[in-house]
Amino acid sequence: MTKVAIIGAGIVGATAAYYLSKEEQIEVTVFDDGLGQATKAAAGIICPWFSKRRNKTWYRLARLGADFYQTLIADLVNDGYDTGFYQQNVVYVLKKDESKLTELYQLAQSRQEESPLIGHLALHDKAKVQQIFPNLKGFNQALYASGAARVDGSQLTQTLLAASGVGYVQKKVTLKQEKTGYKIDGQVFDQVILATGAWLGELLSPLGYQVDLKPQKGQLLDYYFSDLDLADSPVVMPEGEVDLIPFADGRLSVGASHENDKGFDLSLDSAILARLEEEALVYYPNLRAVTTVKQRVGIRGYTSDFSPFFGQIPQLADVYAVGGLGSSGLTTGPILAKMLVDLMNNRELLLPAADYPIEAYLKPIL
Repeated sequence: MTKVAIIGAGIVGATAAYYLSKEEQIEVTVFDDGLGQATKAAAGIICPWFSKRRNKTWYRLARLGADFYQTLIADLVNDGYDTGFYQQNVVYVLKKDESKLTELYQLAQSRQEESPLIGHLALHDKAKVQQIFPNLKGFNQALYASGAARVDGSQLTQTLLAASGVGYVQKKVTLKQEKTGYKIDGQVFDQVILATGAWLGELLSPLGYQVDLKPQKGQLLDYYFSDLDLADSPVVMPEGEVDLIPFADGRLSVGASHENDKGFDLSLDSAILARLEEEALVYYPNLRAVTTVKQRVGIRGYTSDFSPFFGQIPQLADVYAVGGLGSSGLTTGPILAKMLVDLMNNRELLLPAADYPIEAYLKPIL
């Protein structure tokens, strides 16, 4: 029996636990201190096809990450689990300079052949949009795509952990190398996955590693409508940080911020939240009528060139890590976790590991 520890129960750790639980002769324990996890504070949009990032390896990962949700959902359904955390929704993209919408439309069209999940594309005027999302304001034209999806990160990780049936310990832990393996919380494990996001450096620096990973604070707002069914409402992606993400429980999530100068501060910032609300009201004034509003905050991890990585940590046998997902974690996290599990089991990977080199970001200090 191979004993595997996963430190971190966010999107990467939970997905890895789920797929490792399907392997024979493997016993998995997940450790998480329950603080600051980016996934729990995330309400994500799975819609990478409009990205204009020049990093082709990132886009390929994000594109296949969107596709991989179809596999993940099918696996969970086959195991008898509710997948209401994920729903394919119409998406509307808004731009302050609406002439840019035609350019984005053409870009998405050029990507449809390799990404049929995009679905139908069109440019809609305000009247057409308001037939689908009444009371949406602040624009004259919007770019429509039928294949986007929204994800509740917290529900997703809870479902994956429940489906995995693995041991779970809520505790802050450290990693210590032993002759026979790695000691975590008094237990010795044969293999370890580090899925701690921005906290990866905290775990590895005592072992002599320099880690290129920085914290990015993200805050968002949840507005709860008692008289609206938002289950089939579209996701709205205006320019800037504010996205409008509807959920079936009458909740409309707004955000999230991208704060690179706050370190690991998990306190709510009323000024940032007020700014998010002010920007959102331009597009959806109905938020003023909501009486129940909740706030969330989490910390993402990002690298100096904003690229993700995965693989076995250099000079640390049987210890693996995924990191640098930034704000695209809900899109790229599941596929990276699955590739890591495949790597650990010597299977062919969906993408070349060399395109996401862990050795470029985790370096032993000589």
